[in-house]
Amino acid sequence: MNTVNLLIGDGNRAATAGRTFERRDPFTGEVATTAAAASAADAIAAVDAAAAAFPAWSATGPGERRAKLLKAADLLDARGAEFSALLTAECGAIGPWGHFNAHFAASLMREAASMTTQVTGEVIPSDKPNSFAMAIREPAGVVVGMAPWNAPVILGVRAIAMPLACGNTVVLKASEMCPATHSLIGTIMKEAGLPPGVVNVVTHAPADAPKVVEALISHPATRRVNFTGSTRVGRIVAELAAKHLKPVLLELGGKAPLVILDDADIDEAVKAAAFGCFANMGQICMSTERIVVDEKVADEFVKKFAEKARSLPHGDPRGHVVLGALVTADAVTRNKQLLDDAVAKGARVAAGGEFANGVVSATVVDGVTPDMRIYNEESFGPVKPVVRVKGVDEAVRVANDTEYGLSAAVFGRDIVRALGVAKRIRSGICHINAPTVHDEGQMPFGGTKASGYGRFGGKAAIDEFTELRWVTIQTGPHPYPF
Repeated sequence: MNTVNLLIGDGNRAATAGRTFERRDPFTGEVATTAAAASAADAIAAVDAAAAAFPAWSATGPGERRAKLLKAADLLDARGAEFSALLTAECGAIGPWGHFNAHFAASLMREAASMTTQVTGEVIPSDKPNSFAMAIREPAGVVVGMAPWNAPVILGVRAIAMPLACGNTVVLKASEMCPATHSLIGTIMKEAGLPPGVVNVVTHAPADAPKVVEALISHPATRRVNFTGSTRVGRIVAELAAKHLKPVLLELGGKAPLVILDDADIDEAVKAAAFGCFANMGQICMSTERIVVDEKVADEFVKKFAEKARSLPHGDPRGHVVLGALVTADAVTRNKQLLDDAVAKGARVAAGGEFANGVVSATVVDGVTPDMRIYNEESFGPVKPVVRVKGVDEAVRVANDTEYGLSAAVFGRDIVRALGVAKRIRSGICHINAPTVHDEGQMPFGGTKASGYGRFGGKAAIDEFTELRWVTIQTGPHPYPF
C-alpha cells in the first residue's frame, strides 16, 4: 500500500487534522493508496507557497529552467516501472500503459524544456513620434493544473510542464483516483532540483473536490487554470474561473469518429480502429467512440474488426492482457447500460459483451442508430458502436452529429477526397489513414465545441501561460497639447 502526503512548499505535510482517504485497486478491491485529504485551507497554503516561489523562479534564466526540466524528463523515464505499478494498482491499467505514460511524459517535459527560449515578443511600429514599442511575453504567475486519472503521468506532466517552462509556478490538483501517481510527479520535480514551492501537489478526498477546486481557483494569486477531464466538470471549472476572471484552458470529453470511406484500406482501418477503440480500455479522451463506415464496405470491415476484437485478451491487468480493469464499478455499469440499450433497440453484438470483475472485453456493436444512447453518449470504455452510412455526405453529417469535437480520423485511398472529408469534420484534431489516438508534445492539442478550448503543446501553449504586454520607450521629445 502507498502512503501519500501533500507536497506544499519545502516538503511533505499531512492534511489539516491529519485527514486521509483511501483509493482502492479496481480489480482486487484492496486498498492501493492512503492519501492526505486536503481541506480548502491546505489548497490555499499550496497557492501561497507557489506565489512565494514565483518571483525567483520567473527571474530564473531560460537555460537554467531548461536544465532542470531536462533532468526531470530523465527521472520520469527512469521511473517507468514505478509508475507502471502505481497505474495498475490505482487505475486498473495494464503494465505497458504505465511504462508508456512515463516515457511519453518525459517527451512532453523535453519539449517544454525546448520552449524556454521561445517565449518571445516583437517590435511593433508606432505612429507616436520617438516611441519604441514592444509586445513582450511574461510569466502569468501561479498556474493551477487539474489532471485526470486515465493517462495520469502524461496529463499530470502536461498540466505543469509548459507553465514551468514559461516561468510560472504551479499547483497540481491530483485526481482522487490516482493520488500516488500524481504525487510521484511532484517528487520527481523536487528531485530534479526545482526550488521549494515551484511545484506543489494537492490530494483530496472525492467529496472535498468542490471546495478544494474553488479555493484553488479563487485564490488571488492564481492567474491561470488548466483542466483536463469530463465536459460536465469542465463546465463547472469554466464557470468558476469566469466568476473570478481567470483564463482557463479546457481539454474535455470526446466522441471521436473514425470515418471509413468506400475506398479505404480495410485491413489498415481495422488495425487503427482496434488501437483507437481499445487502448487503455477505451479510456482516452481521443478514443474512437464511433466507427462511421460506408455501407459498401461495412460487412467486410465489421467481420474483420470483430475478429480482431475477439483476439484481444482481457482480464487481470497484472497478466498478459490487452484490456485490464475499468477505473470504477460505475464505469463498468455505464458501459453495460449503453450496450443493453443498443441491443434492446435493434443493434447486434458482433464481438465481446463480457463483463466480470471490473473487466469488460473488447466489444463491437453493429447497426447503431441515433435513437440509441451509445450513438451520442461517451462510453469511455471498450464498448464501441458501428454506424453504417451511405456515401461521403452522410458520413460527414454523422461524424459531426455530436456536441463534442476533439479528435477524428478518416480512412480512404484517395487522399484528396479524404482530406476534403477531414476539412468538413468539426474537430480540433483529425488524422488521415491513422487512428484517432495520437499525440506529440510539439503539436497544438485541443478541441472545439463541448470538447473545450485552448491548446496544449509547443508554441501554442506559450500563449496560454504568459501575459502579453505592450511596453514603450520614449526615445526623444514629444509635443503635448497642453
